[in-house]
Amino acid sequence: MSRKVYVAGIGMGKFKKPGAHDPYEVMGSQSVKLAIEDAGIQLGDVQQAYASYIYGDSACGQKVLYELGLPGIPIFNVNNNCSSGSSAIFLARQAVESGMVDCALAYGFEQMQTGALGSHWDDRTFAATDIFKALNDIRPLPAEGPPAAMLFGCAGEEYMQRYDAKADLFAKVAVKTRRHAGRNPYALFTDPLTVEEVMASPVVFGGFLTRFMCCPPTCGAAAAVFVSEDFAKKHGCNTEVFVAGQGMGTDNETLTESACNVVGYDYVRRAALTAYEQAGLGPEDVDVVELHDCFTPNEVISYESLGLCGEGEAMRFVDDGDNTYGGRVVVNPSGGLMSKGHPIGATGLAQCFELVTHLRGTAGDRQVENARVALQHNIGVPGAGVVTIYQRS
Repeated sequence: MSRKVYVAGIGMGKFKKPGAHDPYEVMGSQSVKLAIEDAGIQLGDVQQAYASYIYGDSACGQKVLYELGLPGIPIFNVNNNCSSGSSAIFLARQAVESGMVDCALAYGFEQMQTGALGSHWDDRTFAATDIFKALNDIRPLPAEGPPAAMLFGCAGEEYMQRYDAKADLFAKVAVKTRRHAGRNPYALFTDPLTVEEVMASPVVFGGFLTRFMCCPPTCGAAAAVFVSEDFAKKHGCNTEVFVAGQGMGTDNETLTESACNVVGYDYVRRAALTAYEQAGLGPEDVDVVELHDCFTPNEVISYESLGLCGEGEAMRFVDDGDNTYGGRVVVNPSGGLMSKGHPIGATGLAQCFELVTHLRGTAGDRQVENARVALQHNIGVPGAGVVTIYQRS
C-alpha cells in the first residue's frame, strides 16, 4: 500500500429491532457525528464521503449528511448487498491511499423491515439469478423457501457431507457468539444460549438450519473516518490504528464448483491472500476477527477460507476453543451479526468500529488482551467479499 491510511475516528449506536428504531437519517447522522468527533475534526474537513445502504431511495447518503450540514463534497452511495459497508471502507481507504484526498468518510445505515430478506423489485430480472442457477445445478433446490437460508443452508449441508460434521457444530458457534455478546453493550441479543436450545429452535431450512443459527433483521448505523499521515499530523488525529492490507474478491469460474463457493468461500480466500500479502502478515498473526456470520455455517466455512484453520479442521478449531478468549484467535467478540444484529449497510462499518476499539485497547469487558492485528471479513451474495487487516501502530 503506497500511503499509510489511518482510522482516525469511529462512531456507532446500538442496533435495534425493526419498528423500534429512529429514521435512517437520524441513525446515520448520529454515527457520523460520533466518528467526526472521535477524529477531532469538523464535517468541513472531510473531502469525500461514501454512504452504504441497500434499502432506500437513491441519494439517502446525501440526506444523512445534510442532517449535519451541507458539506459541498463528492458523496457516493454504495450498494453491494451485505458487503456494502466494507465496500464503502474499501473506496474511502483507496481514495486516501491514492493521494486523491487526505480525509474520507465511510458510513453505513439501514432501516430494515421484519422477516426474511427478499427482493423488492419483482418487475425486473433478479440480480441473484446466476447465483441460484449455479447453486441449483450443484444441489437441486426446493421450489420455495427463504432465499438467503437456502444459500447458506446448502453450503452448510455440503460442509457436513464433505467432512462428516454434525449440525451441532453450527450450534456451538451460536452459543459462543451469544456468550461474547453478553460482554458487549452494543449487542442486541445478550441472553446466553445452550447447544440444546439452538438445535431445538424452529427449523428454517434443510432439517438442520434453525432460527438461532440465523442472524435477525435489525436497524442501525456506524461510521469511520480515514485519513493520511499528513492530515493526521496537521489535525492532531488519532493514529493508533491503520489499514495494513485489504483485498476484495468477486465470483469467477469457481462459482459452479461448490455450494460453499456460491456463498463466497473462494473469493474470500483470494481476498484474504491479497490482504495478508499487502500487510506482510499471515493468519497466524491475527489476534481478533470480526467475521460475517449471517448464518453460523458461514462462520464455520469462513474459518477455513481465511486460513484461521486448515480445510476440514473447523470442528477441532471450535471444540478446542480456538475461536474464543483463551484460544488462538477471538472471533466476533462483538457478538457478530448473530447477536449484535445485521443492519446490512451498517454491518461493515460496525465491524470496523469493533476492531478499532480492540486495537485501541478500549473495549472494556470484551477486550482482547494485547490485540495488535485485527481482521475484518464482510461478504455479500451475489459476488463481493472484502477482507481488511487493521494493525496497531
